[in-house]
Amino acid sequence: MADKHISPDFAPFFGMGGIAFAMIFGCAGAAYGTAKAGIGIAGVGTFRPDLIMKSLIPVVMAGIIAVYSLVIAVLIASNLNPDKSYSLFKYAEPDPSSYN
Repeated sequence: MADKHISPDFAPFFGMGGIAFAMIFGCAGAAYGTAKAGIGIAGVGTFRPDLIMKSLIPVVMAGIIAVYSLVIAVLIASNLNPDKSYSLFKYAEPDPSSYN
């Protein structure tokens, strides 16, 4: 069993919280960006109909933000394995003797 200071029982909770935050804020940001870009397209379409296709680029970029959040959520979830310990310190393992 891993050291409880490095891998406490509540460590997977923070991993799942990271997954939730990545999905919630990523998709909310993408939805907000899509809405703002849609408002811009509606405004451009009334005065300059020839620029509508150029105005679709921000909508596509806002959708890519949601895909990035999904990728981050999958990367975090791939580390959540019940067979091995889930450490709070992924890249900087502290020295267990410093806790004495």
